[in-house]
Amino acid sequence: MAKRKIDGVLLLDKPFGITSNAAMMKCRWLLSAEKGGHTGVLDPFATGLLPLCFGEATKFAQRMLDADKGYRATIRLGQVSTTLDGEGEVTDSGVAPTDRELIDRVLASFVGEIDQVPPMHSALKHQGKALYEYARQGIEIERAARRITIYSITTVSFSGAELVIDVACSKGTYIRTLADDIGRALGCGAYLTGLRRTKTAGFSIDQAVSLEAYIEMPLEAREACLLPADVLVQDMPLLTLDADEVMRCRNGMSVRRSAALDKGLFRLYAAPESGDNARFLGLGEVACDGVLRPKRLLATSGQ
Repeated sequence: MAKRKIDGVLLLDKPFGITSNAAMMKCRWLLSAEKGGHTGVLDPFATGLLPLCFGEATKFAQRMLDADKGYRATIRLGQVSTTLDGEGEVTDSGVAPTDRELIDRVLASFVGEIDQVPPMHSALKHQGKALYEYARQGIEIERAARRITIYSITTVSFSGAELVIDVACSKGTYIRTLADDIGRALGCGAYLTGLRRTKTAGFSIDQAVSLEAYIEMPLEAREACLLPADVLVQDMPLLTLDADEVMRCRNGMSVRRSAALDKGLFRLYAAPESGDNARFLGLGEVACDGVLRPKRLLATSGQ
């Protein structure tokens, strides 16, 4: 089938065992879409919420990369892994604690801003090559710690040596590293046995469609699953433009607004005509003098 211009956002529940890029390419093929991209890597080991952007929606994908995330993590206490997850060589490292209060105190100690060293088994680049490529060769690269934020850690269940937690965190957080650090703080060692992304940028896993279900849908139903591009910028303040202002913005020209208007980025809409809904135009930036300048506009007139 010929490639088509498809615009929108698909909330996919990525299955275990495939890369984020492979999941995106599969959905792009299912839609026969000209252009597509994912919004932040989920390892093949991980499952869960993966927003995919198609067509004009890819212009706003960076906001998904920068967004806070939520995960459900399953951690095995008393053992460690060479890769910090279930794909590495696992060895016994201690006795899992039975004191729930101790575990809660340790978990609470990780809430807030903390420094975290990225794992060797990650896609971070060093001299143009991913760290996991060095790790496969037995080469250890020195990594600088990064400042991240853990907003909350909630214990879902604790049974024997298995600990299940929900984590709300900032971008750039490695849950594998968090599991390893928790094991060290408990004095018994730990590694990540399961990971599922449950939230990102205001979206939740219960809004997502599984890849298996998406494959079984007819094309019309697949398209109906797509959300409009402006769902990616709903946290931004809104400005509605009249016909003349729309024309000026589309031609790359500035628009004079009130000097009292807060400066910063706004999502722009064309004023409704004849009872139609307002059309999303893209993003504009208001300077301190109240002048609005187009920042990133859709190439099409619709959503």
